[in-house]
Amino acid sequence: MTAARQTLPADLVSLSDHEARARQALDAGVWAYVQGGAADELTLRANHQAWQALSLAPRVLRPLAHGHTRLRLLGRELAHPLIVAPMAHQRLLHPHGEAATAVAASAQGAGFVLSTQSNTPMEDICRLVRDEAERGPLWFQLYWQASADATLQLVRRAEAAGFEALVLSVDAPVSGVRDAERRHPLQFPPDVHAVHLQGMPVPPLPDLLPGQSRLFDQLLLQAPGWDDVAWLRAQTRLPLLLKGVTHPADATQAIALGVDGLILSNHGGRTLDTVPATAQLLPAMARAIHGAVPLIVDGGLRRGTDVLKAIALGASAVMVGRPVLHGLANAGALGVAHVLRLLRDELDVAMALCGCRTLADVGPGVLWPGA
Repeated sequence: MTAARQTLPADLVSLSDHEARARQALDAGVWAYVQGGAADELTLRANHQAWQALSLAPRVLRPLAHGHTRLRLLGRELAHPLIVAPMAHQRLLHPHGEAATAVAASAQGAGFVLSTQSNTPMEDICRLVRDEAERGPLWFQLYWQASADATLQLVRRAEAAGFEALVLSVDAPVSGVRDAERRHPLQFPPDVHAVHLQGMPVPPLPDLLPGQSRLFDQLLLQAPGWDDVAWLRAQTRLPLLLKGVTHPADATQAIALGVDGLILSNHGGRTLDTVPATAQLLPAMARAIHGAVPLIVDGGLRRGTDVLKAIALGASAVMVGRPVLHGLANAGALGVAHVLRLLRDELDVAMALCGCRTLADVGPGVLWPGA
């Protein structure tokens, strides 16, 4: 890759700058796919607005020398609580796709989660970054396939490649109603496809009887349930996280089945509209699991202050999605690294100004009373 020889425009100083530049660079179909949300996009907008609505309560004259953002997550020490969320088809944004994102995340010490719908084989990603001493965790995101055997094939490949955990997405048994994508249909280039799903066997669906639903009586017959989560937990030695859990009752059920972590996510507002913002859901979820497993949150985080607020509300770490794609579209690996660096630096400053030397000092008191 030649990203290290690039330079970034001087006016790229925030994640919103990256978003604006990416909007100019991408065609309407790709932009709708990346940026669009479900239906009226109320949840999409609320995710960002909910972090902004929270106010911080700075403290002064606190001891801050030798502060840091380190934490432990699933048995590993991380330099900071930033993880790149799993996102499909990254070669739509840049020719290097997921490879550029993984290299940038590794260089910044961020975690990286590879999507099942990646355009780059998982083995290639692992070869690129797994031996980097300063990298963050390397996880594989799993969509349940049409059969348990097909799902297990992906699990075994991820284990053999060197991934350190599995992230099972559970909130999208069917795609959301995305008006933006219907207005601007995405045309996939011939060399952009989901490489892990090529040749994957697809069992035939039953014929529909009169009055039956194509969704409920065909497609959703293959959707996973809690029994499948229990089966998957028994099939792998890797830690298993569930992504897309928003209800405390589901969180407690997942923990009872031995899940190792939860990712509070409304899929970036892309599946079901009018779901509450993740910032609104986070306090109740944190109370429900009471530290039994790590709790990671995504959705609308755009500033280091947002990351600080997430930790204050009970998150162990955060996942960053669309801003990473904006950086990728703008400058490949360098753009992604810049997005992550901006968040890291802003988190450092926010912690210092709130009187927090380490993440252990970050709690509800960081938020203004009544916020």
